[in-house]
Amino acid sequence: MSRPLKATVNCDMGEGFSLYTIGDDEGLMKTIHLANVACGFHASDFSVMNKTVALAKSNNVLVGAHPSLPDLQGFGRREMAIEPDELESCFIYQVGALDGFLKRYGLPMNHIKPHGSVYVVGVTKIFKSSAASPQGVAFMGLAGTAHQQAAEELGVPFIAEWFADLDYSDEGKLLITKKHDPVPIEVVRQRVTNLLRFHKVSTVGGKQLDIGANIAEVSICCHSDTPGAVEIAQAVKSLVDESNTEAGYV
Repeated sequence: MSRPLKATVNCDMGEGFSLYTIGDDEGLMKTIHLANVACGFHASDFSVMNKTVALAKSNNVLVGAHPSLPDLQGFGRREMAIEPDELESCFIYQVGALDGFLKRYGLPMNHIKPHGSVYVVGVTKIFKSSAASPQGVAFMGLAGTAHQQAAEELGVPFIAEWFADLDYSDEGKLLITKKHDPVPIEVVRQRVTNLLRFHKVSTVGGKQLDIGANIAEVSICCHSDTPGAVEIAQAVKSLVDESNTEAGYV
């Protein structure tokens, strides 16, 4: 049997706006390793971004940028016709905003991860948008897709990601929804165990797909706007810690 995957837990954070709050950032930040911080175009604003980066620092959580299409009304989860050069500029703008707050708190940019519908667009757009990442910063995305291809072509580290609270089609496509449905904790545990132990992704049709060739490490995402997000993240973190320890990674 293959060695268990080395794993971390990540979460999309700072997705409130003004006086509105989405997700329990304080509860989640105590559980995760990596925070993907919204940069203002699907959620967040300058005050929320500042607070989220400060919260990450106080919890020793690594911070990455989570840029999206300019779609506050649709939370960045609707498709949009946009040219590759526009998308590149859009991402440079957002990543630069977050980088300013990271500098304020003396933190490095750990990675960049596209948000929502742009996460599953074609090779060209992903390649152009990922070029907005600061030199040498890792690119987070789905293994065996345009994400990994873009990282390899740019010569930047690639962080393979898998989602504990979303479904996958029988073809291995991530099924992104505008609003996330609740996921039973036991289903999450089964999915995570299957991934870590056997390197398999469970699909809606009951298939078991390989996560990808030559993938030895994965970051597991728990969304802050999924109902019961803190409990899900805690369950995932417990399984990750147990697996990493048993495999000798820590």
